[in-house]
Amino acid sequence: MIRAQNLSKSYDDVQALADLSFSISEGEVIGLLGPNGAGKTTLMKILTGFIHPTGGRAMVNGLDVFEHTQQVQEMIGYLPENAPLYPELTVQSHLKMIADLRQVPADKQQLYISDAVHAVALEDRLTRVVSTLSKGYRQRLGLAQAILHKPKLLILDEPTNGLDPTQIIEVRNLIKGLAKSSTILLSTHILSEVEATCDRALIIIQGELQADAQLSELSATSKAHVTVAKNGKDGEILSLLKNMTGVKNAEISKQTSERLSFEVTGSSEQDLCPNIYLLAKENDWPLCELRKEVRTLEAVFNELTAAGGVG
Repeated sequence: MIRAQNLSKSYDDVQALADLSFSISEGEVIGLLGPNGAGKTTLMKILTGFIHPTGGRAMVNGLDVFEHTQQVQEMIGYLPENAPLYPELTVQSHLKMIADLRQVPADKQQLYISDAVHAVALEDRLTRVVSTLSKGYRQRLGLAQAILHKPKLLILDEPTNGLDPTQIIEVRNLIKGLAKSSTILLSTHILSEVEATCDRALIIIQGELQADAQLSELSATSKAHVTVAKNGKDGEILSLLKNMTGVKNAEISKQTSERLSFEVTGSSEQDLCPNIYLLAKENDWPLCELRKEVRTLEAVFNELTAAGGVG
């Protein structure tokens, strides 16, 4: 659905994007992450045909964004960080205007508007003037106008910005529903939103792509943690853990008067827990806890930003 090839963008002496390449398949939900000034908004403006890159190429559904700009834009639903709404219109008249601008055929407009309204739960606000809507309902209207023409690709820039916790959950559920019919590129500073809604993450730092992976791959580590009740065989347990196949290192990580914990590092990303469990069972260890270490997306993001000299 999206293919970026060596995309670069400079503003005078500022390099906003540097040689960015990635692809997104139809039906994926992708989280676009990066600190302020990383180049996320620049990338979205390029993909939507709003600005031209300094170098490289952007393709949407097989079409070059700048050779077939209108055709590409017809396939895209875009919600910028601050949805452009007309405060003097009612919700219904606003969506009718968008349907006209999107050239939705007259005989299909009622159906398309109805589908968008139901998708974002705006049924009881149709006659309300936009200026009287709460922040949450204005965001719903922004989503409704973005999906009204049933786009193949939905690009959302900070869709939960400024919302309260209840509204964030509502918008999160909306995005999950929209993912059934559209490919979604979601830019956000809220890492939990990516973990809750996305399959994969692109992390951009200082204009460069630092990570492109499934969330499960980003969170994977080679470490396992084992806790046993003390039984006088502490040295024996440590020795057996160190000599396990696939283990790079094992060490005592914590001990109390009753329990002893070990951190076991594998030589690959393979889960060590099944083999550790068999070893514990075979040697009759008084096992209290056994778990694979999983990194949060926040930890991954912080590691990458620190390595990139950000913050």
